[in-house]
Amino acid sequence: MHEKMADATTMGAVTLLVGDLDAMTRYYRDVVTLDVLSAEGDVVTLGRAGRPIVVLRHERQLRHASPGSAGLFHTAILFESQASLAAALYSVARRAPGTFTGSADHLVSQAFYFTDPEGNGIELYWDRDRTDWSWVHGQIEMATLHLDPNAFLAAHLTDEAASGTMTRDAASVGHVHLSVGDAAAARAFYVDALGFDQTAALGNQAVFVSAGGYHHHMAMNVWNSRGAGPRTPALGLGRVDLVLPDADALGALDERLGHRGFARRDDGRALSFEDPWNNLLVASVG
Repeated sequence: MHEKMADATTMGAVTLLVGDLDAMTRYYRDVVTLDVLSAEGDVVTLGRAGRPIVVLRHERQLRHASPGSAGLFHTAILFESQASLAAALYSVARRAPGTFTGSADHLVSQAFYFTDPEGNGIELYWDRDRTDWSWVHGQIEMATLHLDPNAFLAAHLTDEAASGTMTRDAASVGHVHLSVGDAAAARAFYVDALGFDQTAALGNQAVFVSAGGYHHHMAMNVWNSRGAGPRTPALGLGRVDLVLPDADALGALDERLGHRGFARRDDGRALSFEDPWNNLLVASVG
């Protein structure tokens, strides 16, 4: 039995359950600079270069989760160049500066943080080349160093980006960070059952996991949610998509989950399952 998540695994779109579809669409389209890929009824899909990044699903009957609940910490959107990240950062600074919550140089990446109009976290980031990453005993070296957003814009914002005439590069979901109730239980599910590799940990506060030597495809922390139990239906995270390279990898994942007694649903195209906090994950073949 394959015990590991396939190396070529990547993240797919993040689905958000939203109360105000129009306002949320405007934020991700006009502020975050994603393109509307499709809009049908209560569902709007936004992304770049045909690749879905955020799916907004209108849910009239749901309310916001209570503080301290498990769910989404942030969706992290990976840009291919510092120039395209700067263009998106400039758009947020100009159109919704109040949604900016911070920035950091993580050694492996440069990241800027925001909160959307319904309280969902967003990270916009760029990765340094993998040859510049440092691994020690199988763990990636990451830090949280000062990163001045104005200095970043001064260094990387082009005239085309500032005037809005820059061609939009591709972008993708680089990683997804979840709020959970317990870091050890998160490790047991995401590493032992799903088969991700642990790439970093912060004591009993957070665990970072990936496939194929990436710094992290997913992370789980208890910073706002320590002790949280399973989620009840609420606005916020709807589902996280995982993209596996082939049917063998999907079958192996199904087998690992079954072997450990986790419930999952297979509709012939995708495998759906919940983590211990009822965060829904859907794995399919890219």
